[in-house]
This record gives sequence, C-alpha cells and structure tokens, in this order.
Amino acid sequence: MINFTVGPVQSSEAVRAIGAEQVPYFRTAEFSETMLENERLVKKFAHSSDDSRVVFMTSSGSGGMETAIMNTLTKEDKALVVNGGSFGERFVELLTLHEVPFTEIKLEHGKALKPEHLAPYEGQGYTAFLLQKHETSTGVHFDMNLVSDFCKRNSIFQIVDTISTFLTDPFAMEALGVDVMITGSQKALACPPGIAVMILSPRALKRVEKTKCCCQYFDLKLALKNQERGQTPWTPAVGVLRQINARLKEIDAAGGAEAEIARTANLAHYFRNKLKEYNLPFEIISESLSNAVTPLHPTTQSAYEIFLKLKDEYGIWICPNGGDMKETVFRVGHIGYLSETDYDRLIAAFLDLRVKKFI
Repeated sequence: MINFTVGPVQSSEAVRAIGAEQVPYFRTAEFSETMLENERLVKKFAHSSDDSRVVFMTSSGSGGMETAIMNTLTKEDKALVVNGGSFGERFVELLTLHEVPFTEIKLEHGKALKPEHLAPYEGQGYTAFLLQKHETSTGVHFDMNLVSDFCKRNSIFQIVDTISTFLTDPFAMEALGVDVMITGSQKALACPPGIAVMILSPRALKRVEKTKCCCQYFDLKLALKNQERGQTPWTPAVGVLRQINARLKEIDAAGGAEAEIARTANLAHYFRNKLKEYNLPFEIISESLSNAVTPLHPTTQSAYEIFLKLKDEYGIWICPNGGDMKETVFRVGHIGYLSETDYDRLIAAFLDLRVKKFI
C-alpha cells in the first residue's frame, strides 16, 4: 500500500527501524537527554521564544486540544473560536464541555477567514482565540497574520492547532504572538500516532500556573515539572518519543524546518500541476491551500467510492471525509515519506479509472 492520507503517514526507514526495536526502560539519563533534545528541536522549528516550554502528552492531537483548554481557560474567559470544519467543531465541543463562554465564527466548507469575519469582535472584551491553522477536513489554510494582528490589537490569548500544518507551511510562533501551539506525532513529523506536542509561551505558562486543571493525567503543571528533567509524570509512548527524536534530527540534518516545508510544497505543486495537465474531473474546494493536503470534490463520482476503489484495487490510500462531506470531498496528502514517483502512480490510477469510465 502507498499512503496519501494526512495521518498516520509514511515514515522514513530510520523511524521505522526504531519501531522494530525493543522499547527501553525510560527512567534513565539517556531517555531524559532524548526528551530535552526533542524539546530543543521542536522550539527551533516552530521559532518559539527561548523561554517557552514544550510538553509531550501521550494522546492524539485532540488530547492536546483538550489539554490546552483545561489548563489555560476558565469560565471567566470570553473566547472566539473559528469553526471551518470537523476540527473547528471539535474546539466548539470542547469549549462547551468545559463551560468556557465563547462565540463561534462559523465558515462554510472551503472558505477562508477574512477581515470582515473578525471586524464585529474588535474591542469587545474577548480574552482567547482558538483556531486550526489548517482545517484538515476541508484543506483550508487560515491567514495567521490576520489572526495575529487581531489578537495583538485586542490583547487576546491565542491557542492554535497546527496539527496538520507544522513543518508543511511557515510558522513563527513568537513573531505571531501564539501562546499555545499543538501538533501531533503522526502528521508531518511522520511517526506513529500517540504523542501530542505542545509549545507554551511565557504567557501560557503563567495561565497554567493559576488555572486549576480538573484532570490529573492532563495536568500541565505536572507535565512541565517533569519535563524540566526530560521526563513525564506517567509512562509515555516511549517508542514514539524515540522515533520523534530520530525524525527531528533527520529534518535538522536535511536543512531544518524551511527545507522540509519546501520539500512538501514541491510535492503539493507537482500533484496539483498533474491534475491540471490531465484535466482530471476534480475541483479543489479550498480558497486558501496549505502545502499539507489537496482537498478535491469529484464531479462525476462519490468521493467515498473513489477512496474504496483505490484502496481495494490499486493498493493506494487517499484520505476520505466523514459526515456531510463523506460523498463530496476526498483529500490527497503531501506529508510523510513520499516522492514524485509516488504521485505518478496515483495519477496513473486516476487515469485508469477514467478509461474504465469510473470517474
């Protein structure tokens, strides 16, 4: 099988090799050194401040989203949340669950965030802003400069889900004034799922200190205290953390975050140009594309039927959608251990389906 989904994605040989090793005991100086190196490289690639901190939570990225809300927001806050798809809706659900007052900016699928969406909320006393930098379900990459300027003018605390865009599109955490950045191990880090990575700005650290977290396992006070010595409060996904270390060093040796972003962008452009070259019957639905994924609406066939056909007859995974987008949108990812040759194989499969009059 070849994997064009947006997570879990294909991993390099070095990362896969670690997955085949015996998982070591982790309360050691060696594992602590690995964790501290992970923190240093994540901060470097996200362009965060020197005094920001990183924690590694054993969960999916959604666990990181909930952890951020539980540890930095309270019923005294007044939040704005952008809901542009499935993951924006998840933030809405979490704010509701934890009884944080909020206003929802709901966007149509595929639509970008624009100044007119934010204008009504200027000077209205909002204290927090939550959004996905890239709404993975619809492939919309939001304008972080627009959001940053709005939040800076209004002194608003920013929580940003970069789960599918970290290392695929430029991101400068400190310059943007982002307070909490969340990503996951199974996206552009190209490791197995199981670790949510969070960077906390100094302002976020102050909020964590004064916020009572009503959950022991996801209490960031405990996570931050243990990370000082390169450890975690509970048994983590040790193998995945070792794989993250190998992957971070792999990226660093190849030129860092900027080189990885450029590599992903080249794959995205290659695939999108091939779609045009062969006039395939798919429409790109996003007004604002990320390098991470191309969201496609097939004009002649069910999106989910195309997913099944590629999986069962060609040994290819593309990324289906759920809910009301199940039949109308599929996505092709550009993250993970992929090459132009892999995209040639996908295009060849599409062309074969067209010959067979399936699309």
